[in-house]
Amino acid sequence: MKEKKELTVKCPTCRVETPWQGNAFRPFCSERCKMIDLGNWADGSYNVESVEPPDFSDEGQDSSNSMG
Repeated sequence: MKEKKELTVKCPTCRVETPWQGNAFRPFCSERCKMIDLGNWADGSYNVESVEPPDFSDEGQDSSNSMG
């Protein structure tokens, strides 16, 4: 009979093998690694590139609703 092998993943921050099941911080190994990753997003170290940046120039500028 085959034994079920516990699923593990590598922590994206420190690359340590960590269990998936029962891990409150998954896919990270710890709260520390989770916070490091969050900090990298917050300070702009990570970004998601787009093919064409969105045009926000006209957004929210409806002339029919202008006050004054």
